[in-house]
Amino acid sequence: MLPPNYFGMKGTPVSVESVREVGPGTVALELETPAEFDAVPGQFVLLRAVPWDVDDNAEIDEDDVVKRHYTLSSPAVGETFEITVGIDPDGDLSPWLAGLEGGETVHIDGPFGAITYERDEAVVAIAGGPGIGPAVAIAEAAHESGHDAAVIYQDDEPAHRDRLEALEDAGVDVVLLKEDNDDGLADAIETHLEDGQVYAFGFEAFVTFVADTIEDAGGDPDEALIENFG
Repeated sequence: MLPPNYFGMKGTPVSVESVREVGPGTVALELETPAEFDAVPGQFVLLRAVPWDVDDNAEIDEDDVVKRHYTLSSPAVGETFEITVGIDPDGDLSPWLAGLEGGETVHIDGPFGAITYERDEAVVAIAGGPGIGPAVAIAEAAHESGHDAAVIYQDDEPAHRDRLEALEDAGVDVVLLKEDNDDGLADAIETHLEDGQVYAFGFEAFVTFVADTIEDAGGDPDEALIENFG
């Protein structure tokens, strides 16, 4: 277990309450909510950790710290909040995070981000790969608030299937697509374009395709709230 704080480590220390598998190569971390942490779906945090053993009260050089941004995947923030982590087997941080058992400490900064959902309107949440975390959170928040929602998700190995199935059972339109099915993705976007505020989360090629499809369908991509994961 990591010590509760590292001398010199930046950010706010928080406890990892639990780690669970939510799909192939994907885990969700439930993190302790620090004091005065006020976040909404769509925002993200900067997580800092030193993924190897150090002595208690060790002075940490910033070069030793591994930092990654993660978007919230919980529809609300209470005593805890959730982030979803795709595991890169060769990564510096994600395999270590996936191996945690709960009770460890990481450090966070944030929340950050101007893309937010305030539970005030219908939504169309479009996700590619790791974008499903914020997308499913926004759809859940909309449904819980009495608004319509749709989820369009492109991934060969979907994560958060249980949450997507629960949304579908509740009447939310959930469209699952394979990564090579761009025609199906374009059709789904065009079908749901007028059904609510469009949110899109994913890597650059994916969100560029979403923006181009919106424009081709006669919509304005500048009105969509798009988060490019790089």
